[in-house]
Amino acid sequence: MLDALFALGEGASVEDVRARLNDPPSYSAVRAMLARLEAKGHIRHREEGLRYVYAPTKPRSATQRTALQKLVRVFFGGSPSSAVTALLKQEEWSREDLDALSAEIDRARAGGRR
Repeated sequence: MLDALFALGEGASVEDVRARLNDPPSYSAVRAMLARLEAKGHIRHREEGLRYVYAPTKPRSATQRTALQKLVRVFFGGSPSSAVTALLKQEEWSREDLDALSAEIDRARAGGRR
C-alpha cells in the first residue's frame, strides 16, 4: 500500500491506490487499510472536494531504512551481516552488483556513509 502511494507521488485517492494493486481488495478494504496506516502515522490525508487524498508522511528512503531495521531485528536477530549473508545466498548477483557491494563495504570500513 505504501509502495503504491510512493509511486503515485504527492497524493492519491483510494481508487488510485486500488488501481496500483495486484488483485486489489474492495474499495472499503483499501480505505480501512489506509485509515490504519494513517493511525500509525505512516500516511496523512487531505480533503479534495468529496474525496480524501493520501500521501506518505516520510520520504521513501526513511521508510525503507525503518522497514529494513525491523526486518533485520525480527528475522535476523538484529544482525545485519546475517541479513546480508542470507540475501547473498538467495539472489543471483552480477559482477557489477558484487563490485558495487564491495565498494559499499569498503566505504563502511572507512567509516563513511552516503
